[in-house]
Amino acid sequence: MSLSLSETEKLRQLGLAVIQTEMQAVAKLTARIDHLFVQACEYLLLCQGRIVVIGMGKSGHIGNKIAATLASTGSPAFFVHPGEASHGDLGMITAKDVVLALSNSGETDEILTILPLIKRLGVPLITLTGNSQSTIAKNATVNLDVSVEKEACPLGLAPTASTTAALVMGDALAIALLEAKGFTAEDFARSHPAGRLGRRLLLLVSDVMHTGDAIPRTAHHANIRDALVEMSRKGLGMTAILDATEHILGIFTDGDLRRALDKQMNVHTTCVCDVMTQGGKTVHADCLAVDALNLMQQHKITTLLVLNDTGALVGVLHLHDLLRAGVV
Repeated sequence: MSLSLSETEKLRQLGLAVIQTEMQAVAKLTARIDHLFVQACEYLLLCQGRIVVIGMGKSGHIGNKIAATLASTGSPAFFVHPGEASHGDLGMITAKDVVLALSNSGETDEILTILPLIKRLGVPLITLTGNSQSTIAKNATVNLDVSVEKEACPLGLAPTASTTAALVMGDALAIALLEAKGFTAEDFARSHPAGRLGRRLLLLVSDVMHTGDAIPRTAHHANIRDALVEMSRKGLGMTAILDATEHILGIFTDGDLRRALDKQMNVHTTCVCDVMTQGGKTVHADCLAVDALNLMQQHKITTLLVLNDTGALVGVLHLHDLLRAGVV
């Protein structure tokens, strides 16, 4: 199927019109970040339980997303379907909670049905409605106006601009609470341990390093051949060189081996101490893995020796370990 130029241009203009309509709807929300918004935030901040988000249809989908955003930014929240609430799920709401209800019309039957029960519990009711004179808005502790002049749908039927406005207001609440609570990137990572940010901010060197028999180690009096055998056995392209007390003297790497061979040194008679890199770069076992990565990048190396509080060798960290862990 091939469209004419006029047809493709019409599609483009329709797309632009939708974006323009929704941009205007969102822009008008700025005037509604007022004392009512602050009051809503205060109730949510004082909540000793959880924020219970309810909504039907498309408002329910938006409510689900708002609940997820609140929960992931330090404000415990969950979504309850209002239709199910009147059949038992209302028991999930306790006297310590705050209810956040979404309804564009403000007359959603399923929410009106449970409204008396919410009022009887005595919990604060924060509403996001498109009609400040509606039943739900009038029964709210605080109503936030998310009305729009028109939907982006040409028929004026499909919830588009109205759901976008509600979502943006929900995000505004969540981020205002985040800032007020002093929620940090580390806090965010703790609630997203499987995500990239979680791995970068929570994963320690000790979580991914090679330990025990997997650590390549060679005595200081060994020759290059012995060091090469240990490197091949452990497969990390290096070996730590240790003195008689197991303290680190240096590190012998593939690069050190190439330089020794270039100088035509005898691998059977040359002591590894004569060709090793003195000291070597080290990192503490309790260091963040991302900090170890930064150290590798700074010095253009792929391996770090890992020490404990007493300076003893307890592990080896390779760039591949960080790749597997998703830190890179």
